[in-house]
Amino acid sequence: MSAESRSATGSPGRDERGGIGGPGARPPISIESDRIGFIGLGTMGGPMATNLAKAGVPLAVYDASPAARDAVTKLPGVIAGASPGAVAAEASVVFTCLPNDAIVRAVYLGADGIAAGARKGLITCDCSTVSADTTVELNRELAGKGIVHMDTPMLGSQPQAVSGEIFFIVGGEAATLPAITPYLAIMGKLHMHVGASGMGNRVKLLHNGLAAVISVAVAESLAVCVQAGVDPYVYYDVVMQGGGMAYGRYFERRVKRMLDGDFSPTFMVELMRKDAGLALDQARAAKVPTPMLEETKRTYDAAVDGGWGREDFSGVTHVVEQRIGRKIAGR
Repeated sequence: MSAESRSATGSPGRDERGGIGGPGARPPISIESDRIGFIGLGTMGGPMATNLAKAGVPLAVYDASPAARDAVTKLPGVIAGASPGAVAAEASVVFTCLPNDAIVRAVYLGADGIAAGARKGLITCDCSTVSADTTVELNRELAGKGIVHMDTPMLGSQPQAVSGEIFFIVGGEAATLPAITPYLAIMGKLHMHVGASGMGNRVKLLHNGLAAVISVAVAESLAVCVQAGVDPYVYYDVVMQGGGMAYGRYFERRVKRMLDGDFSPTFMVELMRKDAGLALDQARAAKVPTPMLEETKRTYDAAVDGGWGREDFSGVTHVVEQRIGRKIAGR
């Protein structure tokens, strides 16, 4: 396994497995000659492509939304492709950032997809969160056409995409890492190679399954808090300052927002519902009972059915509010 990090001071980063990297360790970027493809210019992909363009990387881009496509093609050095296949024909490396398995398959293997337009030797990097089965299937199909496929799902949400601080979990051939590392380093602060094709998404689904469970557990804890007559802001301060094991990043970043009634999305309920379902499928395939994840998925289903699918994933709290018959948010 390897990791590479970028810091403001330019000092190398190290992970506990011994992977070392920094600005001095990166291979040079041939930004004058290598055009990179980017397909999927939404909440995450748009800022990621923007950061590449601002770093001087020539881009060919595609999105099903003309508005999303036009926003990026206004940047210097960016051209639009008429289809995913047209983008692939222009590029040496293509990044994709797409909503779900079905769209990923269509973009890669459809009639006007990446495989149809690609030249032999193309490297593709899928930043989408999809099942490992989909990734392995794509890897097999693309390899038959001389294309190297990597799964590069991400940790972080829209603010990290904008600031270039994404963490990439990389699965696929380790020998391909030097070719994609310069671009990962522009879009993110750290990447880690975790194994063969599909392993990046296996790790990502483990992570997001756990994150989904935590979000529901926090909502339930806050429900007990307000029902028991405890000031939730006092509870927040105790967890944040007390040094106990209940502290976590979700609690830090979301609870104050939730109490203030702010559910503006950086990662939507409907996307976490999708990821929780994929994590549950992975657990079932591994023959591991996961009753907490099962209940979490049901709660996210209820959140989407309740009309909160486009809110931040902390909006799953509204389901718990329904169950207790009162709001948690607000003083």
